[in-house]
Amino acid sequence: MLAYLLQGLVLGLPAAAQPGPFQAYLLAQTMKNGWQRTLPAALAPLLSDGPIILLVLLVLTQLPAGFLRALQIAGGLFILYLAWGAYKTFRTVDFSVPVNAASGQQSVLEAALMNALNPNPYIFWSLVAGPILLEAWRSSLLHGLAFLLGFYGTLIGGFALFIVLFGTARQLGPRVSRALSGISVVALGLFGLWQLATGLRGG
Repeated sequence: MLAYLLQGLVLGLPAAAQPGPFQAYLLAQTMKNGWQRTLPAALAPLLSDGPIILLVLLVLTQLPAGFLRALQIAGGLFILYLAWGAYKTFRTVDFSVPVNAASGQQSVLEAALMNALNPNPYIFWSLVAGPILLEAWRSSLLHGLAFLLGFYGTLIGGFALFIVLFGTARQLGPRVSRALSGISVVALGLFGLWQLATGLRGG
């Protein structure tokens, strides 16, 4: 069981640290709403990954290759929509004013939707984590749970640390907050365009 727990921990760390559209979204939300109200968004994989794992392990291998292309196109458009929202925040929000009434629940739902429309989790679970989970689950229920605990413990912990670290940037002044907000706009826009282009050209 310890071996599967360690495998989950090892796989969760790079998944949390690797730059991607989800991390850019967390940065944008942190700069807009503060780290306290963005922190629940770190739990988004718990909402989106369950159906993804089931789909990958039970169905995905039998679906046509065009499924991932359609997913990439939909995900790219959604990320561009989020980039537009982050841009409006960058243009209009006074970063010298403390944050107040943002909705943490909305952040979780948006983050979960973006993760569900991102082909990366499907690829990750079908090629990397899925076979390990199946092997662990066939060995015993506890082994499968140990792998999931290790993976999501590291993944969510890494996302939470990311949010808190960038949330403290507000204490460095509005210029730093605005600069980080601008970075999140550019990152989301680039990720959205890349994912859209990849889906349109077929991988």
